[in-house]
Amino acid sequence: MAETEKITINLGVVDLGKIDLLVEQGFYTNRTDLIRSSIRSQLDKHEISLQQTITRKNFVVGILVYDATDLFKAQNSGTMLNIYVIGMLTLNNDITPELARSTINSIKVLGIFNAPDNVKETLEDRIQ
Repeated sequence: MAETEKITINLGVVDLGKIDLLVEQGFYTNRTDLIRSSIRSQLDKHEISLQQTITRKNFVVGILVYDATDLFKAQNSGTMLNIYVIGMLTLNNDITPELARSTINSIKVLGIFNAPDNVKETLEDRIQ
């Protein structure tokens, strides 16, 4: 499982040039180093608001993996799952569309959502 995800951003030529100048001057090892540092700085700046929202909305932070056994447990207890994740959610390949539909009420993933295509299609109306 990848711990990083590649993203693409568009920058103006002047901003890009300034980044390159900071790299050239030794403030950062490369463009990616500056961008990661900037993102972490913004996340740190908003940490209190992030934590309040995570708590209020009952998000799981990190990597969450469900397999068929997990969903059968929910089904046997009569529980419908509301899954809220910041990070990555994986529904394993042993989960059938029928099992997912009968046990998952809603899904919201801020990050990466991995599941078999037929499961995603079945849950389409429940994915926020």
